[in-house]
Amino acid sequence: MERDRRNFEYESEYHRESRRRYDERYDDRYGERRSRSRYDDEYFDRDRRRAEEPERRRPAQSQSQPPKKKKKKKKRSTLGSSMTYILMVFGISAILAVVGWTIANDLLALNKEEATASIYVAEDADFGDVVDQLKDKDIINYKLIFSIFATLSGGQDVISPGTYNLNTDMDYRAIINNLSSRSASRASAMVTIPEGYTMDQIFALLEEKGVSSVEKLQDMAANHDYAFSFLQDIPLGDYHRLEGYLFPDTYEFYMGEDPKYIINKMLVNFDAKVTDAMRQQIWDKGYSIQAVLTVASMIEKESDGSDRAQISSVIYNRLNNPNGGTQGYLQIDATIQYVLPEGEIVTSDHYSTVQSDYNTYLNKGLPPGPISNPGLESIVAAINPENTNYFYYALGDDDVHHFFATYAEHQAFLNS
Repeated sequence: MERDRRNFEYESEYHRESRRRYDERYDDRYGERRSRSRYDDEYFDRDRRRAEEPERRRPAQSQSQPPKKKKKKKKRSTLGSSMTYILMVFGISAILAVVGWTIANDLLALNKEEATASIYVAEDADFGDVVDQLKDKDIINYKLIFSIFATLSGGQDVISPGTYNLNTDMDYRAIINNLSSRSASRASAMVTIPEGYTMDQIFALLEEKGVSSVEKLQDMAANHDYAFSFLQDIPLGDYHRLEGYLFPDTYEFYMGEDPKYIINKMLVNFDAKVTDAMRQQIWDKGYSIQAVLTVASMIEKESDGSDRAQISSVIYNRLNNPNGGTQGYLQIDATIQYVLPEGEIVTSDHYSTVQSDYNTYLNKGLPPGPISNPGLESIVAAINPENTNYFYYALGDDDVHHFFATYAEHQAFLNS
């Protein structure tokens, strides 16, 4: 027992000395005292191992960095992600700001290069066609934005056919307002229609000036029922029905104008120029407006401007005396010219070969209607012919018409 007690005391002393040496090593290494329970166990376990037992190593996890360092790593990673997010937000905001400013410049007409353009809106034009023109001619930069603006503001409903002069000083709202029928920027053309022009010549001139097309004008003349009393007995279907009523004058038309308004403007002028007093004279003499206009249209084509009343007297003398002179035939070359192809000149051969109601060599009386659109002087001459016995006239070498009562006098002049 005594030996056992001594051995225990020896071992206890040995263990106390071992703990003291371990604590000193631990303090030297870490600079602070920590709980030793785990380290003591590991230390004493190592001493208790058998000599042949290999030393046990700590798991790899125990050799990792202290928890404090791991926390620092996580903080740095979070900070980097935050900075990336902030930079991304700033980048996207900057891009959106640039895009928004660019769109605003276009919408509000700010900082745009100076440009002007003529925009033509056809009568049946699609809104997309108008937007394409605006973009192609540099009036706007963004078709989609303009289309959205026009839709939201109701701009598509106010755009009217016509030709408009626009520029880059106009913002989106101004562009839309200036594409309307009341726009001050709507382009116009001054068109002078000469006296004696036919409808075909008038329509060709209007097309040349950019006012409207021949096809649209012909269609409107033929098929639209204009509310004028002097047209009520003239059936629809042939555009020539308005021949004689398109009063020659100087007009201002909008370019790309609705053909209905173009024709109506000329008819209104005719209605104003042929006064109620003139119409009363026509009725008192037993004529119709259509008949007087037909006579006036021939006077316009035949006269040199100084002899309208005399030519008017020749026409009425032939009409009213079917047994004298020309036997009721008007025999006026201009009526044949009306139905000949453009550029073809009337010859004596045409007198017998042109099969048309407008051939006044083959058909007695007036032709079916006017052969031109006469001016006011010719209309007045048709209402008030000079009182003569003339049946014939011929153009002399002096470029003046000479008038004769008999065929013999007429032939003698031609042979002289």
